[in-house]
Order: sequence, then C-alpha cells, then structure tokens
Amino acid sequence: MRLFGYCLSIVLGVGCSHAAPDQPVKTDAATFRVVEVAGGLANPWSVAFLPDGDMLVTEKPGRLRLVQGGSLREDPIRGVPEVHYRGQGGLFDVVLDPDFAQNATLYLSYAYAEGEATTTRVMRARYAPEGLSEQKVIFEAQPLVASSQHFGGRLAFMRDDTLLLTMGERFVRRELAQDLGTDLGKVLRIDRDGAAPPDNPFVGRQGARPEIYTYGHRNPQGLVVDPRDGTVWEEEHGAMGGDEINRLQPGANYGWPLVAYGVNYDGTPIGTGQHTAPGVDPPAYYWDPSIAPSGLALYLGDQFPGWQGDLLVGALKYQLVSRLHLDETGRVASEEQFLKDALGRVRDVREGPDGLVYLVTDENPGGLYRLEPIADAE
Repeated sequence: MRLFGYCLSIVLGVGCSHAAPDQPVKTDAATFRVVEVAGGLANPWSVAFLPDGDMLVTEKPGRLRLVQGGSLREDPIRGVPEVHYRGQGGLFDVVLDPDFAQNATLYLSYAYAEGEATTTRVMRARYAPEGLSEQKVIFEAQPLVASSQHFGGRLAFMRDDTLLLTMGERFVRRELAQDLGTDLGKVLRIDRDGAAPPDNPFVGRQGARPEIYTYGHRNPQGLVVDPRDGTVWEEEHGAMGGDEINRLQPGANYGWPLVAYGVNYDGTPIGTGQHTAPGVDPPAYYWDPSIAPSGLALYLGDQFPGWQGDLLVGALKYQLVSRLHLDETGRVASEEQFLKDALGRVRDVREGPDGLVYLVTDENPGGLYRLEPIADAE
C-alpha cells in the first residue's frame, strides 16, 4: 500500500495550504491518509460495494474488475458487453440492484455503436465472481448520433427503486437537450425492466419521450440520491466555465444550451449569453473556471463527522476532490478543495459501507483509493 499526502484547501477563495508528500492530509474539517486499495487499473470509471466486502470496478476499455479480500483479482469478470471504446466512450457505471442480496442483479451503463452512430445503453445481469449471466439490454438512449463525446452514463437508484440514467447531448447535437422528443441532454428515469414509470413528468405529453425526468443538461457525470428525503443531486460539465451542481426537480429545465455560466470554447456566448431565463432552474452551485467534475457522493457516514451531509465531487481537470458544505436549508454554503494533483484525474467518489471515502482515478494505470481519518496527534 502506498500513502499520499498532497493537499490544496480553498474555502470560498480564502487561501490554500499544502501538506508535504507522504504526510497526513489536513483539511478544514478532517485529517486523513490516502491508501491505495488497488493499482494497475486501466481508466477505472466507477466502483460498487458488494455485501461481502468485495468491490467491483469498471474499466473504460470494457472490463469489470473484482477487488477480492483487499486485492485486485487478475482476471476480469466475464460476460461484460462489448463497448464502444473511442473518445469518451467505453464502460461507465456499475450499480447494484436494491434487492442484490436476494437476486444478485447489477446494472452496467456503456457506450454502444452501430457503425459510426453511437449511444448509451443500460444492461442488467446476474452477478457471480466467475462471470455475469442472464444479460439483458433494458434501455438504449435515442437517437444514435455519430459522436464519441458526451455519453453521460451515471446511474443511481431512487428511493422507490426506479433507476436514473444521465445522458449527455453528444456535443454535436447540443440543441437536442431542449427537445423532449429525444433522450439527449437529459436525466432519464426507468424501472428495473427499462420501461418508463407512469408517474414520470412527461408521460402522456405528445411528442415527448416518457423516460425523461429532467432536461437541458450538457454532459452529466455525477448523480446521487439522498436516502433521507429522496433529493437528487446531479453534476455536469460546462463548456469553458459553467460546470454545475443541480438539485433536480421532476420535469425541470436546467437551461443548456439556452443559458449557461460559461462560454463556448472559442470565447463566444452560449445561447442568449445570459445566465438565467424564465422557466429555467438555476444551478445550486457552479464553477468558473471549470474543474471538469465527475463522480458525486453525499457523505452521511460517521468516519468523517465534519463532512456529514456534504457533497464530495471528483474533478478531472484540476485533479482534486471538492467538498461542498450544505447548510441546514440544503444551500451550498462553502467549498473546500483538496488532493489537487496528488492522485490524478478523479473520476468517481463514493462513500463505502464502512463510512470511508473511496476514489478512482481515470488514468492508465489508474487506481482505487481509500481516505482514512486519523487523529491530528498521530
């Protein structure tokens, strides 16, 4: 195991401090060490925790790996679907069925291609350490587009056991994020068989796809549901500036590409050039410049009491973790950033069943890491 200890702390623009390499990481509300759980991974994208303490890790090239007894098993798990591994495409998220202990079922999201046309799919399968079985594609986002960008791909179960899937607007068809006749630039809600629940907000509306939950998104890369009250938090990449955290409401429009807090990559305005518009829900928080957020956790454990109730956000561009402190009303009151440039591109952030925080880094080789609290006196 290796330990890491490089830190950047920023609280709403107030200064920064760095820990020396291989020293404990000190932040405003916690001191911790970073322990490598598994290395040598090829662009890991997501991690899920099995009831027996083992962990599943997706690798973007199309492999599902098992961390068994604290060590990475050499052979990947068989039965993973063929993925479109090009550009931003590949194998994305893995989540366990709410009844996994009884049915051993999991769900994978991944990029799929028919010729040059691509999209995001969700597959359901029965898990065993030796391989997947009973594989079934339960959902395919429409339409397929000739692009290898902005696939979305995050999955999260709601408290009613319906499944949310984020879907990007595929970069070359940004205008379709406002088109309710497509799945692009949306957060989608389906049941465990892939059908649209009858209480989705656009069910019955002529020309609208019934699986749409929210719309006006660019490329959502983080999603978490608060088990206490069902609040859905989503994060997405902006263009040049304008990364967002959104608190989702069914049927709401989050503005892309009509309004945004950033600009196009050539410096020109996005849409109207405004930040808000009538009928658009503003973000709960945004970054300018962009940090390229990916992976989102709501920390509710007891290992880091100073982080309880806060959002933890991974970042690809600045290679860090951002802690967003939520006040009693659920408003983002402050931000603290740490582990800048210490581990690499942080693709996923999860709270484990042990109350510790786990990160995966989208590098090749990449790693799975665990944050362990330590007393300041150690």
